[in-house]
Amino acid sequence: MMDLKLWLSILMVCGMAESQFLRKDFLINVPSRIPVLESSCVVIPCVYSYPKTKKILNRFRAFWFRGHTMVTSNFPELRLTREFHHRTRMAGSIRSGNCTWQLYFVRKTDTGPFYFRVEIPQHKSFTFSNNKVTLDVFQVPEPPVMTIEVRNKVTATCKVTHACPTSPPHISWSRAGTWTTMSKQENKWLWSTTSTMTFTPRVADFNKRLECTVTFHGRKTTKGSVLVFKKRKQNIGVLN
Repeated sequence: MMDLKLWLSILMVCGMAESQFLRKDFLINVPSRIPVLESSCVVIPCVYSYPKTKKILNRFRAFWFRGHTMVTSNFPELRLTREFHHRTRMAGSIRSGNCTWQLYFVRKTDTGPFYFRVEIPQHKSFTFSNNKVTLDVFQVPEPPVMTIEVRNKVTATCKVTHACPTSPPHISWSRAGTWTTMSKQENKWLWSTTSTMTFTPRVADFNKRLECTVTFHGRKTTKGSVLVFKKRKQNIGVLN
C-alpha cells in the first residue's frame, strides 16, 4: 500500500499543477483614445479575460465608470444618472469576454476617461482602472475624401471615417445617378463609409462640380466636391 505521506505529496503536486493551469490574470484590450464627433455616437471596443475556474458561473456583472459615476451596465434595473440615462448600452456578451459599450448623442463633456469593472459572484471581481479610454470630442466633421474618374462614364467616390458602425453616416449626391454605399472597419475603433456614384455625362456636366453631402448620426453635415473634367484621366477632387 502506498505510504500516506507519499500519497498526500502527490495530491499536493497535482493540485499545484492544476492551480497553475487554471490561474490567469485579468486582462483587457481597449483603445486609449478615440476621436468622435459631437452629437454623433461611438462604439468603444473592449475585450477582456478573467481567471478560469471549474465553478459554474451563471452571473456576470459589468460596469463602465467615469470616476465614481456609472455610465453603463449590463443590469437594466440599475438606474444611471440623468447625464447618461438613455444614452448608453452594453453591446457585447460579458460572459464571452466582450465588454464593448456604446454611447449615443455624444456631448463635449463626454471625454472620460472611462474604465471597466467586472464582478463574477462566487469567483472574482476586478476593476481595470489602469486601462482607461478617453474620447477626443470634436465639433466640426472633417470633409470627405473624394476621387473622380471620367471615361465613357463618370465614377466618383466620397469617403468619410467615423466611430459608430451601428449608425453609419448617410451620403447623398448633387446629381442623379447610380450609387452604392459600403462600410468597412479600418482598425479596432475606426470605420469608413464610402459611396460610389456612376453616371453617363452630358455636355452640361463638364467643368461643373459634383458634390456629396455627408450627414452623420446627430445630423451634423459636411460636404465635398470634385470638378468633372472632359479629359480621360483620373482627377483627385479638392474640397471647395
